[in-house]
Amino acid sequence: MFVNPRQNLQQSMAVSLSSSSLIISPKLSINVTFNPSVSRRHCRLSPRSMILLTRSSSFQRKLNSCIFSKLEHSTECSDQQKAITRLYMPALERGVMRLGATISVILVIIQLTLPVPLPGWDPSFLPPAKAVLYSPDTKVPRTGELALRKAIPANTNMKSIQNSLEELSYLLRIPQRKPYGTMEGNVKKALKIAVDEKESILASIPADQKENGLAIYASLTDGKGGLQTLLGYIKDKDPDKVSVALASSLDSIAQLELLQAPGLSFLLPAQYTNYPRLTGRAIVELVVEKGDGSMFTPQSGGIPRKAATIQVVLDGYSAPLTTGNFAKLVVDGAYDGMKLKCTDQAILSDGGIDKSIGYRVPLEIMPSGQFEPLYKTTLSIQDGELPVLPLSVYGAVAMAHDDVSEEYSSPNQFFFYLYDKSYSGLGGLSFDEGQFSVFGYTTIGRDVLPQIKTGDIVRSAKIVDGRDNLVLPAER
Repeated sequence: MFVNPRQNLQQSMAVSLSSSSLIISPKLSINVTFNPSVSRRHCRLSPRSMILLTRSSSFQRKLNSCIFSKLEHSTECSDQQKAITRLYMPALERGVMRLGATISVILVIIQLTLPVPLPGWDPSFLPPAKAVLYSPDTKVPRTGELALRKAIPANTNMKSIQNSLEELSYLLRIPQRKPYGTMEGNVKKALKIAVDEKESILASIPADQKENGLAIYASLTDGKGGLQTLLGYIKDKDPDKVSVALASSLDSIAQLELLQAPGLSFLLPAQYTNYPRLTGRAIVELVVEKGDGSMFTPQSGGIPRKAATIQVVLDGYSAPLTTGNFAKLVVDGAYDGMKLKCTDQAILSDGGIDKSIGYRVPLEIMPSGQFEPLYKTTLSIQDGELPVLPLSVYGAVAMAHDDVSEEYSSPNQFFFYLYDKSYSGLGGLSFDEGQFSVFGYTTIGRDVLPQIKTGDIVRSAKIVDGRDNLVLPAER
């Protein structure tokens, strides 16, 4: 559905995913209200205004030409009058130019404030209106691993160390002369916090995990691939080795943070205490087979295979009810043998599963900077609200909307989101950001996702790690 410029541009366009009719395409998956006042705040000039300005400039040039031509070629003026005219020509020209500029500005202001085209204008030549999202934060996580690290509710000292190192990921993207001095400062800062706050960091780890935590801490500070090694590679100005050591250090930080966060840091609303919930992380492994008998081809080379494995990390810290319901469905075998269907931007599970299977979980989104999720509430990305688990990541996993109300997720239909930045708004955010319960990310098998076609089958789904974090309610 393209926007017709002949229609009123103040109409609201809203297309959402639902379990019965779920369309995620670059042209249809839009949930944006066009507001002229917002456009004036965040846009420079509309296409029509640019055309007006261009036409006004043309009018101004014609006006100048006409006046100057009349003055230069008048047969009624004496030579003395012509000399005087030429003498004052620069001042006259400036005055005419100012008049033309004033007319241009007035026309642009009129066009921005009027909801309809000016009389006599034919809008058919104008390009279609394009919805644009406003985002004050361009550093939205772009990988599942980064989003999952940021979502761990850990010790504040560990978060300070993590933030210092995460910045290196952005600094490494700078081409040619990289800011190694800034990188060195960031790593030294992280190392100082790790050494000075050792007791505080280890005190946050449960007693039965202290030994494991101490080993990970030693690896982070002094081990191969730790902060000392990373500092050496930065001094050598070797970006490839810096990248490898950085990934190793961030992995150690994530492991420590997970040890520091053994359960939920908030209480669930009373009405949801009898729902299944995930009080931490879990990993689900799905084995997918081609429905037409063809093969999956590894992108890095290798032997084509009939079945491919996809692993999804479920984040119960940000979406305990959604992950709990999904994990229980996996344990119950609800997705074994299920068919998949594909759109341009998503891979969906079969919506024909019995609706009585699974819980009717409310929309559950953890806003960035908050300590607990919001329920039955979407986020306003235009106002700067961002989720801890963004949809705008390739391989994000979310629940579809319920058939009846978008305040609830489908009891069992989920989808893999095939994020494409070219289909996004300003800031690289999906048009559907903040509208769905994202509950995890694909960490293994992202290369398999684009090869999945409608009719392919999930042969099996099982929890391979974190089963102990699933809390099941009494039988209904």
